[in-house]
Amino acid sequence: MTKESKYNIVGFVLIGLVMFGFTWYQSRQYKKQAEYQAQLDSIARVEAMEKMVLDSAMTVVPASQGSASAATPAFRPYRDSSLNVAAQSNPSIVAIANNQVRIEFTTKGAQPYSVDVKDYRRYDSTALMLIPAGASELNFNIYAGESLDTKDFVFDVAELNDTSVVMRLPFANGGYIQQKYTLGQDSYMLRNELSFVGLDEIIPRKVSSMDLSWKADIPRLEKGYKNEKQYSRIDYYIDGDKSPEDIGNGKSATKSLEAGFQWVAFQQQFFSAILTAPQGFESGDLALDYYEEDDASHNLMACSAKMRTPLNINGSTTIPFDFYFGPNHFKTLKAYDRKYEKIIPLGGWLVGWISRFFIIPCFDFLGRFISNYGIVILLMTLLLKIVVSPLTIKSYMSSAKMSALKPEIDKINEKYPKEEDMMKKQQATMELYKRAGVSPMGGCLPMLLQFPILWAMFRFFPASIELRQKSFLWADDLSAYDSVLDFGFNIPLFGDHLSLFALLMAVSMFLYSKMTSSQMSNDPQMAPMKFMSVWLMPIMMLFICNNLSSGLSYYYLLSNLLTMVQTFVIKKWVVKPEKILAKIEESKGKPIQKSKWQLKLEQAQKMQEAQLRAQREEQAKRQRRSKR
Repeated sequence: MTKESKYNIVGFVLIGLVMFGFTWYQSRQYKKQAEYQAQLDSIARVEAMEKMVLDSAMTVVPASQGSASAATPAFRPYRDSSLNVAAQSNPSIVAIANNQVRIEFTTKGAQPYSVDVKDYRRYDSTALMLIPAGASELNFNIYAGESLDTKDFVFDVAELNDTSVVMRLPFANGGYIQQKYTLGQDSYMLRNELSFVGLDEIIPRKVSSMDLSWKADIPRLEKGYKNEKQYSRIDYYIDGDKSPEDIGNGKSATKSLEAGFQWVAFQQQFFSAILTAPQGFESGDLALDYYEEDDASHNLMACSAKMRTPLNINGSTTIPFDFYFGPNHFKTLKAYDRKYEKIIPLGGWLVGWISRFFIIPCFDFLGRFISNYGIVILLMTLLLKIVVSPLTIKSYMSSAKMSALKPEIDKINEKYPKEEDMMKKQQATMELYKRAGVSPMGGCLPMLLQFPILWAMFRFFPASIELRQKSFLWADDLSAYDSVLDFGFNIPLFGDHLSLFALLMAVSMFLYSKMTSSQMSNDPQMAPMKFMSVWLMPIMMLFICNNLSSGLSYYYLLSNLLTMVQTFVIKKWVVKPEKILAKIEESKGKPIQKSKWQLKLEQAQKMQEAQLRAQREEQAKRQRRSKR
C-alpha cells in the first residue's frame, strides 16, 4: 500500500468521524429545543386557561335593558382602580317626575332609560312611552389617559328627589364625573349638567373636545303608519338660521355636518325628543332608518346622532345640556325661544305665515269654548269663507257671466270651425267679453289668491296635535284616517281601507266640477280639461286623502259644499243672463274702447296671423314646385 493510499484512507475516516459527530450533536440540540418548546407551549396553555377563567369571573352582566339582551363583552381593565369597580357594578333604575313627564334613568352611563309623556296616550290607549325602556343610549367619550365611554360605567346615586337626580363616577384620586338631571315644574324640559370635578391631572389640558353619541328607537304612536312615517324625521338647527333643516320625511337618510349647530331633534309626527347644547356642537353625523310597518316591536324609526362638543377642563368644569321630551305643540315649543316650533311642518314662508298668524290663533280661540273639534272645523271653514268672500264672489260672478255667454261663444265656435281661423275666433271671443264687461281672468285670479289658504290647511291638519285622538261622527281620530271598510289586503297607492270622509269629499268635488263644467264651451279643445276636472281630479284626491287626516278630508268636504251653495245662490239670484245678453245687444255696432293691453294683444295676434299666412303660402309654393 502506497503512502498516498494510506493518506486517502485516513482522510475518509476523519471525514466520517466529523459527520458522525455533527449529526450526533444536531440530534441532541434538536431534542433539547423540542423539550424547551414543549415547556413554552404548556406554559402558554396554562396562562390562556387562567386568563379565560379570570375574564369569565370578571364579566359584568347588567340588568336587562329592553326586550332583548345582547351578549356582554368581557371586562377590560382600566388604569384607574375606581373605574374597574364601576365597570363591574350592577346598575339600578331611578326615576323623577312632574305633572307632564316621568323619566327613568339607569345608573349605567347615568343616562335616560325611558320617558313617559303623561297627558297623552298611544293610539291603542296604552301609556305614551316616547322612549320605551332601554330604547335609548346616551354616551360621552372622554380621553383621560385612555379612552373612556360613560355608558360602560355604573355611576353612584349621590342625590335623589322627586324632580332631580345626581349621579357620580368616582376616580381613585378623589375626583369624579357628575351627571345632574333636573325637571322644572310643569315643564317638558329636562336640564342636564355634566361636570368634571378634580380631574385636572387625569384629563390632559390639550384635550379640547369630547364626543357625544345619542341613539333612540322611536316607537309607533299613531293609527296610520304611512302618515306617521311621512311626518317623522330628524331636525337640526344651526344658530342664526331662520329655521331648522331636516332629514328623513319618510325615507331613510344620513347627514354629515361639518359646521356647528345648536340642537338636534328626533321628531315623531306629534312628539319630539330634542337635545340642545347651549355652547353648541362643533360637528356631527346624523342617521335615520325607518322600521317596516309589521315590525314586531312596533318601532317607527331608529335615530342616531354622533356629535363633538367643546371641552375645557379647568378646576371644576360644568357643561350644560337640555332635553325636551314632549308634544309638538306650537305654543309650547315657541315658549322656549329656540326655534323649536319650526319643526312643525306648516309650509313655506307665505303658507307658514298664514298658519302661524291666522289659522292657529283662530283654532286655539275656538277650542277654548268648544270641545267638539268637528264643530270647530266647521266654524273655521265658515270663517275662512267669510274672509275670502270678496275674492270668491268676484270669481263666481265671473264664472256665472261666462256661463251666461256660453250660447254666444258656441256661435263663435260654429262660425270659425277651421284651425286657420283660430285668430279670428280669439278676436271675436275677446270682443264678446269686452261688450259683456267680462274678464276671462276674473275667475282665475281670485282662485289663485285663495290657493295659499287651501295649502295652509293641507299642511295644518296632519300636523295639528290638537286634533290628535279627537273623535267626530264615525271618525275616532281626526288626525288620522277614518275607516268604514277594511279590505283585509292592500291596494297600491290607496291602502287597506276606505275613508268615508275622503269618499264624500271626492263626491262633492265631482258634483261641483259637474256644476261648473256646464259653463265651459263645447269646443272640442276643452274636452280634456272637462275630463280632468270632472273625473280625474276627484279620483286623484280620493287616493291622496284616503290615508291622510280625516279632519283634512272633512274640511275639504265642507269647503266644497259651501262653495256649491255660494255658486248656486249667485247663479240663481245675483247674475241675470238676460241682462248680460241685453248689454251685448245694446253695444253692437258701437265702438269699443280698448285698453293698452288689449291693443298690444290684438297687434300680437295680427303679427302671428300674418306669420301663419306667410308660412302657409310658402308651404303651398313648395308643394307646387314638388309637383313640377
